[in-house]
Amino acid sequence: MTTNNTPLLSPAFLRQLDRLSLLTRRAMVGALQGERRSPRRGASVEFADFRPYTPGDDIRQIDWNLYARLERVFLKLFVAEEELSIHLLLDTSGSMEWGEPNKFHYAKQVAAAFGYIALANLDRVGVSSCISDGSAAQLTSVRGKRGAIPLFHFLQNMTARGSGDLAKICRRYSQTARTPGPLLLCSDLFDAGWREALTALASRNFEVTVMHILAPQERNPAIEGDFRLIDLEGGPSVEISADLDLLRRYAQTLATWQSEIERFCHGRGMSYIQVDTAMPIEEFVLGRMRSQNVLK
Repeated sequence: MTTNNTPLLSPAFLRQLDRLSLLTRRAMVGALQGERRSPRRGASVEFADFRPYTPGDDIRQIDWNLYARLERVFLKLFVAEEELSIHLLLDTSGSMEWGEPNKFHYAKQVAAAFGYIALANLDRVGVSSCISDGSAAQLTSVRGKRGAIPLFHFLQNMTARGSGDLAKICRRYSQTARTPGPLLLCSDLFDAGWREALTALASRNFEVTVMHILAPQERNPAIEGDFRLIDLEGGPSVEISADLDLLRRYAQTLATWQSEIERFCHGRGMSYIQVDTAMPIEEFVLGRMRSQNVLK
C-alpha cells in the first residue's frame, strides 16, 4: 500500500535516470536553450551548414579556411540546442485505481520517471489529468531538476475516481496545448472513446507514446466459478460463470483488442507499448522503454 508520503521513485533509481535522455523522431522548435536539436540554426558544437556572409553577420562565425580556398566569405552554421515541451497525460478514471500492483500508482511512476529524465535534460514538462467530470487538473510547466519536486508532488496527490471521458480531455488538450512535443499518455484505455481520444492527439504535431497499462489480474485472470463484476466507473454490474472456455475467449478478445489499438497507433505515427504492472518499474523504464526506442 502506498501513501502520498511514499516516494514514487527511489533515490538509487533517480541516479540511474540521470544517465538517460528521451529519444525523439524529429527535431522540434522550442523556446529556451536546452539540449535538443532544433530546426533553427544557432550556437553549439555540432556543425550544420554554411551560408554566404552578409553585412551585419557575426564575423566570429566566418570560416577563414574556406575563404583561403575559395576566396569567398561564408559563415559556419551550427545546430541550435533548445528545450522541448514534454506532455504527460494521465487517465484518472476509476478503472485505473485497481489491480495489484495498482495501475494508477504504476502510471504515476512511469510519468515521474519520464518527466524526471526530461527535466534533467533541461526540457520543460507539464502534466494533465482527466477527472470524473471530464475536466482537467494540470501542472502547467516546470523546467530543470528543481522542477522535479513540484512534478513529484503533483503526481503523488493525483487521484483516480469516477467515470472519466478520455476523448473529451484529449480533444481539449490538443486544442489548448501551445507547444507540441513528445506526449506520454498513460491509460488502461477502458473507454469507449479511445479511438476519438487518440485521433485528437494525432491531429496536433505531438510525438505520442501510448502506455497501455493493465494489471496482471486483467491480463491473465485466475478466477473460477460464479462472480458478479462491478464497474468501478458506475456502469451496470455483470454476472459471469468463469470456466476454461470463458477464460480462453477472454484471452483471445484481449489480444485482438490490443492488436487493434497497436495498428491504430502505428497507422497514425504513434508508439504503442503494452505495460504489465507486475514488471518492476526499474526494469520497465531501464529495459522496456529503452528497447522500444523511447529512451536512450
